[in-house]
Order: sequence, then structure tokens, then C-alpha cells
Amino acid sequence: MASQASPQDLAPRGPHVVVSLPTRDLARAFRFYREGLGFRLVAEPADGSMPEPVHFSLNAGVSLMLIPTGGFGWVAGGNTVAEQGVSECILSLSLATEAEVDAFVAKARAAGAGIPSEPGRKPWGYSGTFKDPDGHVWMLEKVG
Repeated sequence: MASQASPQDLAPRGPHVVVSLPTRDLARAFRFYREGLGFRLVAEPADGSMPEPVHFSLNAGVSLMLIPTGGFGWVAGGNTVAEQGVSECILSLSLATEAEVDAFVAKARAAGAGIPSEPGRKPWGYSGTFKDPDGHVWMLEKVG
């Protein structure tokens, strides 16, 4: 995720999925994903400020948008984020090796994430999970 890419590499093109997550504290979530996990913004603001909403590129086909809960409710027709400890969904990120899963979970832990499931072999394969500052659950899994 932290490798360098040109703005053209990060810009959405073709079919594109944007995963939008509500956040109670946009600045905290921004720091967690950008500084803690190394996610890259789709476009850097010219003045160096934090954009709102925050839009990170995960790859050419998927991006992550962080939206303050008030704005999220406006877009989602009044729906709010689930209570803490309840996950609306599990966001899965496939990685190439077990070592990458281990390293990503370690990076998330260092950034302050909760770790509901340590990396390890599960009945479905090698995976681990972390929870972001708003309680959204991510599963990191080895592909294949």
C-alpha cells in the first residue's frame, strides 16, 4: 500500500468500487489510515489540508472514503453507523503471503487498532482481523 504511485495510477478508471465508512472523528481516522497504515489519498489538496470527505486509493479498482457521521447519514438517508462492537460488514483485503498478513496486522496494531483475531491458520485459510478507531472490522487474508 505504501509504494509510490503517480496520480494517474491512483485515479479511479473503469468499474470502480468506493467503500464509504462513517467516522465520528475524521481527523483521527485520517491519521490512522494515512500515517498508521500508509494509505494514499486519491488527490493531495494543494494547500496540504485534510480533505473532507477523505478519499484513499487502495488500488486501481477500489478506494476507501471516510465520511463524518453527519454527512454519512445525509447520504445514507438517515442511517447511522452501528453501535460500537457491532460490525455492519467485514472489509476484506487479500494479500499475497502470510508474512504480508502478519506485517499489516502489526502495522494496524502499532497505529492503535484493536485486534479481534490474531493472524493465523483458520479453517478457510490464513487471516487476521483489526478494528479501526470507529470499530469497523477489516480482515486481512492470504490469497490462495
